[in-house]
Amino acid sequence: MKKHFLFGLALIFNLIPPAYAEGPQWIEVRSPHFSVITDAGEKRGREVAMRFEQMRAVFGTLMTKAKVNLPVPLQIVGFRTTKEFRQFAPLWHGKPTEAVGLFQSGDDRSYIMLDLSVEDAWKVVFHEYAHQLLAGNVTEPRDPWFEEGFAEYFSTIEVDNKEARVGKPADSAYLILQQNNLMKITDLFHVRQNSATYNESGDHRTVFYAESNMLVHYIYDNQLMRKVAVYFDLKINKSVPVEDAIHQAFGMTGAEFDKALRNYISSGRYKYYPIPTPPDIVGTGYTVAPLTAEDASAAMADIHLHSLDYQNKAIAEFEAILKTNPNNAAACRGLGYGYLRKGDYDQAREYFHRAAQLDSKDPRVHYYSARLMSRGGTFADHADLPDMIKELETAIALDPDFADSYSLLGFALAYNGYPAKGLEAMQKAVSLNPGNEIYQFDLAQMYFMNQQFDQGIALLHNLEKTQDPQLAMRVQQSLAQANLVKQTMQSVQQRQSSDSDLVLRRHQADDSEKTSEESVVTERRTAPVEVRQETATPNVPIKNLQAVIKSVDCTAPPAAVLTVVAGTQTWKMKVADTDHMLLFGADKFSCAWTRLKVYVNYRETGPAQGTVVSLELP
Repeated sequence: MKKHFLFGLALIFNLIPPAYAEGPQWIEVRSPHFSVITDAGEKRGREVAMRFEQMRAVFGTLMTKAKVNLPVPLQIVGFRTTKEFRQFAPLWHGKPTEAVGLFQSGDDRSYIMLDLSVEDAWKVVFHEYAHQLLAGNVTEPRDPWFEEGFAEYFSTIEVDNKEARVGKPADSAYLILQQNNLMKITDLFHVRQNSATYNESGDHRTVFYAESNMLVHYIYDNQLMRKVAVYFDLKINKSVPVEDAIHQAFGMTGAEFDKALRNYISSGRYKYYPIPTPPDIVGTGYTVAPLTAEDASAAMADIHLHSLDYQNKAIAEFEAILKTNPNNAAACRGLGYGYLRKGDYDQAREYFHRAAQLDSKDPRVHYYSARLMSRGGTFADHADLPDMIKELETAIALDPDFADSYSLLGFALAYNGYPAKGLEAMQKAVSLNPGNEIYQFDLAQMYFMNQQFDQGIALLHNLEKTQDPQLAMRVQQSLAQANLVKQTMQSVQQRQSSDSDLVLRRHQADDSEKTSEESVVTERRTAPVEVRQETATPNVPIKNLQAVIKSVDCTAPPAAVLTVVAGTQTWKMKVADTDHMLLFGADKFSCAWTRLKVYVNYRETGPAQGTVVSLELP
């Protein structure tokens, strides 16, 4: 899942957050799909909520979707003055940069901030809002030029009572490309998220964004979206080189495409598309409620908490609120999350407990509590799993569209011995956030836990084209392990089938009227089968167990016996060959393992006894 961290927040004022100062009343305006907090008055708050409802509805029309997913909850903040807004502006050489809108993303909540004292505060934030909408609604892989070009294209949408105007080109992009040399199309298509052109400030990056913008305009104006889909299929799914994929998809060489785009830009003739205003934009029934100074300050502190640079400052702000009012639920929740991110689990638990007592209907409190019990995804204490599952189910009941609750629930269920239910939860997470590559990778692992190797391997092959180098390495390692497990299990199944056939033939031979000599031959031929059948136990199903390794007995190499504890029961698990076993999460088997969490696939051979099929270490 790509994250857009556009800025690092900086506080240059006292620990008491600005909402404590005397000034206009902060309010929250709620529309069907958005929450807006602002100190600019009810009229402006309603306007902001309406604009986002319009943009959401137009996107749904463009994508022909009945339901538009936003997988991470979004909080919109409208500031009355530039002075207030600039307190959250990104710093450059210690000074706030000029901006009219800011976007900050997070795993649990994203923020859009607007300076409502200026006229055009929408373009920047709608660009980033478009990225979120793409991630939550489009599964197909996309290159940076298309993502950024589409976001720019989408950010210029205008809506009134009669129509929505889609794709009005920005004059700035035209001027930039008139004053600078265009990139070659082949160079533009080669840019990746980790390319210098995409990340470093300067003319190259400016031209990349402007040219991506105009290229998407050219594609829409000439109705080339089907050819774009063909291009991505050739390049990503069939590994055709960029130059050849351009030629095959668009019917032009790279040089011919360059010329066509230059002519399009030089003509100055750009189209935009009027569509009827979507009928499902709700402009009435909004609710407006005042915020206390403490709640407004807690909201500001929460923004700071989601900035990696200002976690400690946010904790100080929450503490200041609680000194004034120890029963502020939002501050208790925020302080708990701050301590959770710092790894101070005892403090986090205390404040989550207080927050839950003050507001049991807050889905974030239940989600954070579950994250706390997972210990950062390690699931170190198995005794917490039932409570973790209960907290996540509560969080989902309160907020059924938050993808990460389902993702965490999937692992909690699987580790608690319910891999099939875990798979269902992970599938739901992916359906809510199809652009999140980490969820897709985790779904593949969940397929493997359920012994559905073909589905998991297919997902990993789709992720081989990821532009995240760390994820790409994990994908390759997981593919190698999964293919090995699949081949081994197929070999076992084939051997079991062959053994069963031989056993059947032996019984048929015993029952038939043959000579004693023939019986001796048959017995000699089939005697070894009984030994193999007893070892392979073909009729014993593979089971799953989450446990902790207590000790490893390696006194009879290459075999080993694991003593593992699951709940209150101690198991003896035999490993036939430690050098050739199926092992996930570790390079090699170790006889020194102790107090280590492990996920065991095994066949039961007796009371609290089994033979290991594979081991997975976190």
